[in-house]
Amino acid sequence: MTAGRLFEASAPVHPDVHLLHTDAGPRVLIADGSRLFGVGQALFDRIDAARRDPDPRVMDALLVDVGLDAPRQIDDLAPDPPPVRALSLAVAQKCNLGCTYCYAQQGDFGGPAKNMPEPTAFAAVDTLFRDAAPGERVNLAFLGGEPMINRPVVRAATEYALTVSERTGVPVTFSITTNGTLLTPEDGEFFEAHGFAVTVSLDGIGARHDLLRPHRDGRGSYRRVMDRVAPLLAMQRRMQVSARVTVTPLNLDLPRTLDEFTAAGFHGVGFSPMLSSPTGQGEMASADLQVMLDQMTECGEEFVRRVLAGQRYPFTNLVTALREIHRGTHRPYPCGAGAGYLGVSADGDLAACHRFVGDEDGAMGDLTGGVDDAKRARWLTDRHVHRQEPCNGCWARYLCGGGCHHEVIRRGRPACDYIRGWLHHCLSVYSRLLAARPDYFTG
Repeated sequence: MTAGRLFEASAPVHPDVHLLHTDAGPRVLIADGSRLFGVGQALFDRIDAARRDPDPRVMDALLVDVGLDAPRQIDDLAPDPPPVRALSLAVAQKCNLGCTYCYAQQGDFGGPAKNMPEPTAFAAVDTLFRDAAPGERVNLAFLGGEPMINRPVVRAATEYALTVSERTGVPVTFSITTNGTLLTPEDGEFFEAHGFAVTVSLDGIGARHDLLRPHRDGRGSYRRVMDRVAPLLAMQRRMQVSARVTVTPLNLDLPRTLDEFTAAGFHGVGFSPMLSSPTGQGEMASADLQVMLDQMTECGEEFVRRVLAGQRYPFTNLVTALREIHRGTHRPYPCGAGAGYLGVSADGDLAACHRFVGDEDGAMGDLTGGVDDAKRARWLTDRHVHRQEPCNGCWARYLCGGGCHHEVIRRGRPACDYIRGWLHHCLSVYSRLLAARPDYFTG
């Protein structure tokens, strides 16, 4: 199905019900609880008529009549702020690249370039483990800027977290997002030893990447990144090395990019549209998102072909979507930002996530004074999907969660058609694979 047809097929008609025709037959999605059902054509037609009726009682009565009603799982109440169990440390608010679209304003977040001192990193680790019970899992992430500029603190904080983990009985996992230019084989050995999830920012192949992610003197970085990442790809066992591609109007070549990075040995390859940059440069417009959706679905069809042939194809966007659909994931937020996940600046200020470092809109206290739970409570109330427009009338709201907080606050919601179209495609792929390869979801 083309992007244009996906836009039409996924347009919101009723906030609580979505219908789709799939190769496996008609399907109905009940938004609350993200429950997907196969139905006969006669019932499909009845639901279609009911969802177009201006009287909401008609749909409610029909769902009761056919046994598809259920108690509401998401209401208007925001949850109490949960314990913080994930922190991302901006260990280096500086970068050696000059990516013009960077949310961190080329790494320094609009302020003086700085590194996080070791005591600040250790204080962040203490905050992460505070009040965690044995058996609870915590995650420590390293971002920037470019975190490998401050390699000693990355290593020291990791080792300190492992010491605290052993003392408390609280398991810890690690992740890092890097531009890849400073990686060494010794870094790979360290990440492998501690089971890091390593995400490498790669915005296409060769010249496309070089255009978007140059060194500050204008030199391209692609060849250097691939050479530096190669030893990590070869040694990954406990470590998982993935590629993250920020999609702009200048690198819309997703199928080739996915195949190239798959062949290189990346464990996963994911694509994310550039929806908000400090200068507006590189942002995706509606026409660009339509092209992107066509290419995402092309990647999705190749994923189906590979899975049906018993092959692995690391298209992270679809793998993640299928897993969440199968689990019945439903949520009033797009992620854990401002809830169980916070960002930490080089100075020890706490933020709703790594993208809000240095931004008052997402300030959440500091390591000295502690997490500001009053601000977190207001955040969770204000950012609840039921308080977002036009989310209230959208069937996809509990799969989407309302969109990235930072992007929405900065630019609004320019990608709703794209997101709905992509989710419609994912629901269709899920229905097809569940019928043809049910074992894929039990492995």
